[in-house]
Amino acid sequence: MIDAGIEDEEKWLAAGIAGLQQNAFYMHRALDSNNLKDALKFSAQMLSELRTSRLSPHKYYELYMRAFDELRKLEMFFKEENRRGCSVIDLYELVQHAGNILPRLYLLCTVGSVYIQSKEAPAKDVLKDLVEMCRGIQHPIRGLFLRSYLSQISRDKLPDIGSEYEGDADTVLDAVEFLLQNFTEMNKLWVRMQHQGPAREKERREKERSELRDLVGKNLHVLGQIEGVDLEMYRDTVLPRVLEQVVNCKDDIAQYYLMDCIIQVFPDDYHLQTLETLLGACPQLQPSVDIKTVLSRLMERLSNYAASSTEVLPEFLQVEAFAKLNTAIGKVIEAQVDMPIAGVVILYSSLLTFTLHVHPDRLDYVDQILGACVKKLSGKGKLDDSKATKQIVALLSAPLEKYYGIETALKLSNFPRVMDHLDDETNKVMAGIIIRNIMEHGTVISTANKVEALFELIKGLIRGSDVDLHNEVDEDDFKEEQNSVARLIHHLYNNDPGEMLKIISTVRKHILSGGPKRLPFTVPPLIFNSLKLVRQLQNQEENAAGDEEEATPKKIFQLLNQIIEALSTVPAPELALRLYLECAEAANDCDLEPVSYEFFTQAYILYEEEISDSRAQVTAIHLIIGTLQKMHVFGVENRDTLTHKATGYSAKLLKKPDQCRAVYACSHLFWVDDNDSLKDGERVLLCLKRGLRIANAAQQMANATRGSSGSVVLFIEILNKYLYFFEKGNPEISVAAIHDLIKLITTEMQGDNMTPDPAADAFLASTLRYIGFQKEKAGTMGEKYGPIKV
Repeated sequence: MIDAGIEDEEKWLAAGIAGLQQNAFYMHRALDSNNLKDALKFSAQMLSELRTSRLSPHKYYELYMRAFDELRKLEMFFKEENRRGCSVIDLYELVQHAGNILPRLYLLCTVGSVYIQSKEAPAKDVLKDLVEMCRGIQHPIRGLFLRSYLSQISRDKLPDIGSEYEGDADTVLDAVEFLLQNFTEMNKLWVRMQHQGPAREKERREKERSELRDLVGKNLHVLGQIEGVDLEMYRDTVLPRVLEQVVNCKDDIAQYYLMDCIIQVFPDDYHLQTLETLLGACPQLQPSVDIKTVLSRLMERLSNYAASSTEVLPEFLQVEAFAKLNTAIGKVIEAQVDMPIAGVVILYSSLLTFTLHVHPDRLDYVDQILGACVKKLSGKGKLDDSKATKQIVALLSAPLEKYYGIETALKLSNFPRVMDHLDDETNKVMAGIIIRNIMEHGTVISTANKVEALFELIKGLIRGSDVDLHNEVDEDDFKEEQNSVARLIHHLYNNDPGEMLKIISTVRKHILSGGPKRLPFTVPPLIFNSLKLVRQLQNQEENAAGDEEEATPKKIFQLLNQIIEALSTVPAPELALRLYLECAEAANDCDLEPVSYEFFTQAYILYEEEISDSRAQVTAIHLIIGTLQKMHVFGVENRDTLTHKATGYSAKLLKKPDQCRAVYACSHLFWVDDNDSLKDGERVLLCLKRGLRIANAAQQMANATRGSSGSVVLFIEILNKYLYFFEKGNPEISVAAIHDLIKLITTEMQGDNMTPDPAADAFLASTLRYIGFQKEKAGTMGEKYGPIKV
């Protein structure tokens, strides 16, 4: 049926164009022979094709444009006739004898254009006559196109300042009156379309009306371009008349479009000075009008106007723009009780953008807007409307972007109250935006109170039940969220140790309430941030008075011990061990032997009781050895205890190669370069010989299980350790011992059961080259290496 209708319409259009072209041909022939009578006759017949009611607006427009082109030629002929002495007044009366009203009025408008140009009568009289006569066409589509033609031909002939048609009898007010009257009549015709035809065709009519709306809006566009329409005339005449028509038409399509037209076509400063009048019309519009978009566009234009120059800002203050907009939004929300939450938030978001441009220093205005949002959202709990939550995120992001940081937003009491209405996922999104803002601007949060407020804002990322975490859809997203919190912790800092300790305590309180799954991400940055404070206090003397508020290394270490203990709930023993060793090293630098020993003790307990994976044990023992080697604070007894434990752990590793490497690494515990009291050559040699025995046992096991000797890499590694301590002056490492070890390695590599190992060959060759290089050196080192034969 639809296809058949379209096909019929194409036929009707083709027939109309054919009739129009045929009569246009005869009209041209009459024009060429200067036959006025025939020219009027055929032009009237040509224009009769526009009387059709069968075409849609889109197709009617095609027919109209063809007629419009022909009428321009006819207008040129009338001008020539007038120049040759034919009275334009006679022409004006002559065309009125056309048999049908629609062709008659098109011809009348065409001659009227020439009449105004001839200046034989005041322009206002001709315009008034034409606009009144056009009332004869009340069919909506035909009437709209006729009045559009009138508007088009009279556009450059209106009395305006600087125009050739401005005179004693013709004023700008006459041009305004003509345009307003034409606009009013066109709007009535446009609205009438809605009420013609059956209800089932409502959607089609709305589509047709949408296609015709620019014909109506063109009048307002012309009004906006008239130079003579100053602020006073706009305020007293133009705007009240236009708004009266908008409100009284009671049609939601017309009201929305025309309000938008007013905002777009008239100057920004006019809107500012007539804000009260314009806003006063908003609550009177139909409830179904999308007034939020209209107001948003108005506020957007005013925001851009404010941003264009600082010189215009006093005008906004003078007219109290914020108060008027805020009141108007409140009235609109009251009037449109069914407005969705998303619409309400859009309105307040636009008002906030306006406020940030016009009153960037008025935080109370920003908080007032957020407060109004809270009031509207109260009682609704968490929002599940994705469009509304998206708008709230935009609303809350605006002050962050404007003030280049979170510190200003933390002063807004209603900021967290708005966030409370976001669902969990969107709350996380907003928290992520806040953290990214801090990162991008390098903001440092410097007081415990601000940290407390900030962590309340981002609580969606740092708190939550284990049930929620087990339901996480994407593990990678969870890790990224927690890593962002970890980065944030490094931006919490204050030079004052007392305040910094408060910050650490505040963060500790929040992250420990976040559940065990988050702790591996959030505890390490807090530990290192705390250790930064310990380094700052490193050389500070203890306060004899013991002020509870004062930050001291001991107090911080107590706090750190409690924080690391929380990792046992995860569990994360490898991470906890690393952190205990970091704290032990920091305590060593502060000369706090008991504290450092306690941290080592906790690390050893974790190693013994929690770390069972062989790879994790290897990593842990090397960390322990490396950290213990740097300790200088321990007395003989404590150091011997810790060293003995470390060597014992090394010898008990599962795999022989791991045992060997851990045991020879322990040799460094007995030889510390910058500490003469920690240079025990015998125990170094003992560790190395023990390592050799384990390496030899590994070789034998390989031979027994695989029928071939294992790699000699362990022997070469031990040779390198011999050379290291030989260089450092250990008297127990002799040239003979080095020779014996080289001979052992060479013999093993040449054995029948030896599996070729290019890596071991390269390692040995490199080691021997090094010995040769050292032999060639001048001075003490060359003399030391001289006796070694390779």
